[in-house]
Amino acid sequence: MNHSEIVSFLWGVADLIRDTFKRGKYQDVILPLTVLRRLDCVLKPTKEKVLRRQAELRDRKLENLYPQLCKASGFAFYNTSRYDFDKLLADAPHLAMNLRNYIAGFSSNMREVLEKFDFDNTLSKLDEAGLLFQVMERFKNVDLHPEKIDNPTMGTIFEELIRKFNEALNENPGEHFTPRDVVHLMADVMLAGDGGRMRAHGVVRTVYDPCCGSGGMLMIAKEHITAGLRQNGNLIRQPINRAAEIHLFGQEVNPETWAVSKSDLFMKDPTGRDADNIAYGSTLSKDRHEGTSFDYLIANPPYGKDWKRDEAAVRAEHERGAAGRFGPGLPRISDGQLLFLLHMLAHAKSPGEGGSRIAIIMNGSPLFTGDAGSGESEIRRFIFEHDLLEALIALPEQLFYNTGIATYVWAVTNRKAPARRGKVQLIDATSFWVPMRKSLGEKRRTIPLDRAQDILELLTEFKDGATRTVSKDGKEENAVVSRVFPTTHFGFRKITVERPLRLNFMANPERVARLEDQRGFMALAQSKQKGAAGAKEQAAGRSQQEEIRRLVRRLPDTLYKDRNEFEEVLETAAREADLRLTAPVAKAILSALSEGDETAAICHDRSGNPEPDPDLRDTESVPLAESVEEFFAREVKPHVPDAWIDTEKRDAKDGKVGIVGYEINFNRYFYRYKAPRPLEEIEADIRAVEQDILRMLAEVTGGKVAPG
Repeated sequence: MNHSEIVSFLWGVADLIRDTFKRGKYQDVILPLTVLRRLDCVLKPTKEKVLRRQAELRDRKLENLYPQLCKASGFAFYNTSRYDFDKLLADAPHLAMNLRNYIAGFSSNMREVLEKFDFDNTLSKLDEAGLLFQVMERFKNVDLHPEKIDNPTMGTIFEELIRKFNEALNENPGEHFTPRDVVHLMADVMLAGDGGRMRAHGVVRTVYDPCCGSGGMLMIAKEHITAGLRQNGNLIRQPINRAAEIHLFGQEVNPETWAVSKSDLFMKDPTGRDADNIAYGSTLSKDRHEGTSFDYLIANPPYGKDWKRDEAAVRAEHERGAAGRFGPGLPRISDGQLLFLLHMLAHAKSPGEGGSRIAIIMNGSPLFTGDAGSGESEIRRFIFEHDLLEALIALPEQLFYNTGIATYVWAVTNRKAPARRGKVQLIDATSFWVPMRKSLGEKRRTIPLDRAQDILELLTEFKDGATRTVSKDGKEENAVVSRVFPTTHFGFRKITVERPLRLNFMANPERVARLEDQRGFMALAQSKQKGAAGAKEQAAGRSQQEEIRRLVRRLPDTLYKDRNEFEEVLETAAREADLRLTAPVAKAILSALSEGDETAAICHDRSGNPEPDPDLRDTESVPLAESVEEFFAREVKPHVPDAWIDTEKRDAKDGKVGIVGYEINFNRYFYRYKAPRPLEEIEADIRAVEQDILRMLAEVTGGKVAPG
């Protein structure tokens, strides 16, 4: 059976358990038993050898049997139970008890993995329902021995099963499985340009994935370096360096996928080194690889998933500034993608140590979400001002199984080639796809090998304005797919533009009625005291309100276009009424009786400066490479001569006027104008449709079609 047939065969267990387990719980049965069956097949050739060696060592009364039993098994784990799947099924009445004995017989490192499946409860449920024997027998009938199913294929089987479980659970698009075509491309982008470094004699490199899932990205990255690229079992690209020593590291928060990743790596690497480097827990709140830096980093963090569960730890680390991972800024609580990028940057080797390369795939939100000064913008600012972004690659939509959204691969490095320094390349690969013969969930497209190679060539060429033949709306056309810009091109200063406050005043009934809703006026009849004292204060306030109402009603019904003039009228009326107006009350009256008026005189503060009108306040984004004053004089002053820049609003870091922001409006740089169809052509189409409708009606009614 090929891997698809095996996945279908294992998924067929669902037919046995559907009356006992809900659809979302199928993985509790299928995933741990798939792992157990693979372990059983892997250990079968050395099973008897391990049992004999255990007996010999016990006779010698040795305490630490682990090294010797691992040597006997040929792996960094073993099983000392006398049972295997064949023997378990041979004793059906005691299957549940013996299966627990079998699981307990694994070495402690593998038991730790299996415990994450919480399989004991599932085992009890299967046994109580009388399904345990049938389910175990089905798994026994599939041969998962490495001679039949090699390690890369087994990894694909695990990932296909996880994809099916996600579909069954109707998971949020953020909980996704990364398709192999995307992973291969990301691995190539991460390793781009490093062939010379990697081919050095005795080279040792580390690869890290902070949200490694079932470990697919790590394993494929290692295969690209040491085993080459295979398609349908055939080697289609030679490895970079077969002799390279590649150490894998990762962390995963989901217990089941962590267990799959760890167990798979234990079986792939007899030393167990890579498996030992896969940590369990939340990367954001508990960094299990703190203090370790890596040569290569690759990740597909969850899209649009909040980080509330990690909030306290993340904010505390942010407060540490440069001493923590999240010093540059914090994104909004609803999306933690950029936190993973900051985490990866914190684990990059310094340029003095050789530097690092990072490939991370995210949706469009991190490109532009967040205004100047926001957490997202400050993170982008950190990346651009430290010249860390090498390239941004827009991928086709409908690539992922659980979501059809647009995604972008960020190529990030702190050791850019000299020609790339101070510049960023944008690659539009949205048309680099072919349709799948059969859709899988939301995945209807794939990136073929030749198009992936084309993306790498564009990355290597580093040419602004590079073109490729692409298909748009069913037509082939030559389009620009690569742009190169200086890092400052994506930055801007957000300045606040003020215009003077101009008000007219009038004590007509409509405006007088507004006084009742003014906070300063309403507060007169309120009291913080309780009891009799509070009631007395409220009564006095209501009496004062009535006096103010009489005062305002007696004001002349005249339109004043100068605030100073109206304030004199109000003060005179208050003196004549022997009424003292406090500042909040006077403000309430002026607010109620005023309206904006472009023909009125400018209102000034006590220092004689024009007061800004909040309703006319606006902002402008000034490109970083341009002078704020020159931009203002050219773009604003000709249209609003009385406007000025609020120079009090300055950037917290450089102290200059305007808040610095960064954003990448990717589509703007690859927009292609498409002329609308001629009106005559549209009209002809409409008339043709009308004739078709009339013809169909005539066929139904037996009438005749009127000429067009």
